[in-house]
Amino acid sequence: MKILAVSDIHGKYIKIIDYLKKNTVDLIILTGDITDFGPNELAEEILNEISSFNIPVLAIPGNCDPINLYGSIDNSKAVNIHGKSVTIKNIGICGFGGSNPTPFNTPLEFDEIEIYDNARRVMEEIKNHEVTLFVTHAPPLGTKTDLLPSGKHVGSESLRKIIEEFQPSINICGHIHESIAIDKIGKTTIINPGMLKEGHACIINIDDSDEDNIKAIPEIISI
Repeated sequence: MKILAVSDIHGKYIKIIDYLKKNTVDLIILTGDITDFGPNELAEEILNEISSFNIPVLAIPGNCDPINLYGSIDNSKAVNIHGKSVTIKNIGICGFGGSNPTPFNTPLEFDEIEIYDNARRVMEEIKNHEVTLFVTHAPPLGTKTDLLPSGKHVGSESLRKIIEEFQPSINICGHIHESIAIDKIGKTTIINPGMLKEGHACIINIDDSDEDNIKAIPEIISI
């Protein structure tokens, strides 16, 4: 299975459309900031356009999306996985959108307790799958994926704690535009592909040729 994951569209989605016209993937994952503070109608337009290639699309909102964007995802052809889980073939996928508190008071922020309680609940639903994808907008605290140019780490403490506890195969995140990186927390690979708006994305290939050793192999790409 070939998965295309992108983050931080901020209303500019032509690059993913161009990519999908020329390339084949089996699943698309959007990790938030679909819009740049709205409107909801734009989110539906973007999600429906991406879904028009008849490839399953899973999405969560980001902190710069309107607080009621969940409804726009539900009204589109994409599948909302914020606070939810799905199983596709042998892969368990769950998501949690928005972010931990920022200095900018953006629309969709959660305190760490709320992040932990809700994200942990959905991780419980997929923990027994051989391959697990934890889709978040915010990165976990203290990796290359949450690092500002100043050197400060601004990721979520709760997301890191959940990753340490459950060790999902991959955490796909975004939010911190400057932190395009692949890192590790224990056995979990953390990926921040950067902004789709600037042509960044990642491909995750699920290699199931060996049933006893299924591998999820990530690669950051430009599109």
